[in-house]
This record gives sequence, structure tokens and C-alpha cells, in this order.
Amino acid sequence: MSIFQQQAEQLIAEYEARRARTSELRRQAGEIRATATSARGAIKVTVGIQGEISAIEFPTSAYKRMPPRELSDALIATIGEAREQAMAQFQELMAPEMPKGLNFTQLLPGKTDVAAPSEADIPQVVREHLSGTGVPGRERRPS
Repeated sequence: MSIFQQQAEQLIAEYEARRARTSELRRQAGEIRATATSARGAIKVTVGIQGEISAIEFPTSAYKRMPPRELSDALIATIGEAREQAMAQFQELMAPEMPKGLNFTQLLPGKTDVAAPSEADIPQVVREHLSGTGVPGRERRPS
């Protein structure tokens, strides 16, 4: 087997491993749920990873004594807290997969710039191929 074929097989194996890892991350992300309770304990909200509300509970009858505006404000605040918790769980899941220094939760809403990959982010075999040293019969490209 030629060096080029070995490198191609290595890249394919790396791709397949990343694809399997991505599937596992997708599954784990889909299972993320976060629950928050309002300050007075009148409202309990559960959300999923995209902030979708999957449950709203009123554990006590305290909500019945709340004025509509107070109830509305408490509900909105509790939903927000649950969403923040879900996003924190997602960040924790994704952090090991992200390039060093890149915050996934800042990436989603477009609050951070994604620079071109650094030399260290590119696998050695790809760098060799792009430079011409990893392909038999090709001359090295000038830098």
C-alpha cells in the first residue's frame, strides 16, 4: 500500500470517528433538559436544548394569589432561567469538541468571530498533502 493510500485511509478513519462522535453529541444534546423554579416556588418550568418548553407546573396554589402581571413576569423569568441552564449544559457538552478559546454559546448567536483554522488545527496529513510533501510525485508548494 502506498503512503498516499495509507494517508487516505487514515483520513477516512478520522472522518468516520468524527461522524460517529457527532451522532453521539446530537443524541446527548437532544436529551438535555433543564428545570427552573421561580423565586417564590410558584412556577416550575422545564425546557429542552433549543429552549422549547416541555413542562410548566404550578407546584403550589401560590400562583392563584399573584396578580396577572406578577405571574407573567415570574413565568418569563423562570423560562429564561431554565433556558440559561439548558445552554450551560450544552456548552459543557460541546466545550471539549471546540477549538481552544472558542465559546460555543457565543458562537450560536453570532457573538464571536470564527477565524480560519490555525496550523495546529489542521491534521498533519492534510498539511503534508496541501504542501505537496504527502503526495508522491508532487513537488512542495512554496509558502
